[in-house]
Parts: sequence; C-alpha cells; structure tokens
Amino acid sequence: MITSIFSKSKSINFFVVFFVTLLAFFSARFGVANTPVTTVYVFKQLGLLLVVFLSIFMLSFIVGKNSLTKLSNYDILLFSLFLLLIPHSTLNVNILFSNFFVLLGLRRIMSLRSQKNEKQKLFDAAVWIAIASVFYFWAILFFALILVTLALYSNKNIRHWVIPFVAVFTVFAVAVGVSIVLYNSFFNVVNTNWQVSYNFNPYNAVHFIIAITVLLSFGLWSSFFYLQNIKKKKKAYRALFKVVIIAYVIAFLIVFLAPNKTGSEFLFMFAPLTIIITNYLETVKEKWFKELFLGILIVVPLVLLALQFFAKS
Repeated sequence: MITSIFSKSKSINFFVVFFVTLLAFFSARFGVANTPVTTVYVFKQLGLLLVVFLSIFMLSFIVGKNSLTKLSNYDILLFSLFLLLIPHSTLNVNILFSNFFVLLGLRRIMSLRSQKNEKQKLFDAAVWIAIASVFYFWAILFFALILVTLALYSNKNIRHWVIPFVAVFTVFAVAVGVSIVLYNSFFNVVNTNWQVSYNFNPYNAVHFIIAITVLLSFGLWSSFFYLQNIKKKKKAYRALFKVVIIAYVIAFLIVFLAPNKTGSEFLFMFAPLTIIITNYLETVKEKWFKELFLGILIVVPLVLLALQFFAKS
C-alpha cells in the first residue's frame, strides 16, 4: 500500500512530505531551549523552515532532471523521514544553509553531463560549494565532486580544471573583503573552524544509536545493490550515479570529522542516501519486502518521536 502510493508522482505525496518535514522541524525545537517566542524568533524559524523545504524541492529537481530514479516520490519521502529520524539535523542554522548550497552545487555538477557551457557550470558549482564552506568549513570536501566529475568525463582541457579553483578563490576573496568592511577583521564572515573531533560520546544516546544504526544498515545494504546496478544504467548517466555514491562517502567523512557532533552534520548524508535507497527500492520485485523495508523507515522515526515526547512531557 505504502509503496503503491509513492511509486508514482502524485500531489498528495507532497502533502505527506510537507507534514512529515513540519513534524521533524518542530519536534527538534520541542524542549530544546527556553527561547522566548518573539516575532523575530518566529520569522527566523519560518525562514529556516523555508530553507528545509527548498532543499527538498532542489533534491526533487536534481533527481528528476537527471533521471537518477524512476518517476516516483520515494526520494522526497525518504528525505523527510530522515529529518524525522534525526530531528537535530534541522537545528544548526549554518549546516542548513551549507547543505542547501551544496545541493545547488550538485545541481550544476550533474548538469555537466550535457557537456554544454561547461566553463560556466564548473564556475557556478565551485562558487556554490565555496559558499557552503563559508557556512560550514568541512563542506569544502564536496569540492572533490567537481574534480571527480571532470575525471569521469575524461576532460583534458586544462582550463576546465583551473576554473573551479579560481571560483573558490573568488568567493574567499569576497568573503574576506566583506569581513574587513563589516568587522575590521579578515575571517569573521568565513567559518574557519577546521578542527576535527573523534569524540563520538554525543551519539551515546538511545535515539542516536537507533537512528544511526538504521541509516548505516539501510544505507550499506542499498549501496551494495546500487553499485551493482550502475553498469545497467545508460552509459551517459553512469558518471552521475558514481558522483552520488562519492557524495555519500564525502558526507559520511564530514560526519566523522565534525568538530561538534550534535546530529546536525547528518543532514549532508540525506540527499545522496535517499537517491541510493530509492534506486534500491525500485529494483526490489518482492512487494512484501519493499513494504517491510519502507515500513521500517516510517515506523522507527515515529516511535523515536513518541519516546522523545513522553520523555520530555
């Protein structure tokens, strides 16, 4: 029943995703801090909620434009469910903006498939990722996706390899200039926290342990079949599917390196992971197994949300 609803693109699916995202967003703020509910606070939260919804629509656009999945809405459903699984992923303002700009960069990277206006696309992709790193330093690791994509398409034009570095330098120079004008300092605007932390104690809580176990187990299981099926894709699209799996690895590395492990850093994993799992779901022929697979991904976040509510009430 669940799979039949989301196996095709329907308007009702967006209402479900909207509701689940809304639930994830506000459950993360339930009892987190005694912040006074002022007009400024309300507008700030509405702005952040808009960024979350724009990220979902951007993911949907990237997937549809590049035929990364079939005509289904599993991708946006899974993204909203992952937000509900780890509601803390919506709390960090910098990561919310950083992830959105990474998606903008990914959109331009994917568009390199057409091999038209490559210089402009390379510059745009690098600019978006550089801006993402201004908000959250380790997002700069996604810059590797640009170089990987050039390598996958065997691009030997030296100018194409130089352009992304020029773009990053441009963003850095502008950020430093703005910082000097506004704060009389070089790096106030730029997030220069390049520290790393291997302290995983913040994840030593029941809801984190369950959520991370679900993400990693389902992700690894789906990745195994995803990698096997890449060869079955059309030759023109294989590079894109490889970019997705590399983006997933980079996102995992960011989680591993994150200096402050609050759960927000998992947001970078959600987009590539939804594409990987959606591709797996679309290859499963046993309907009962597909229902069970998706059912677990729906039930677990709801159970964790209920436990969170009763624990704080």
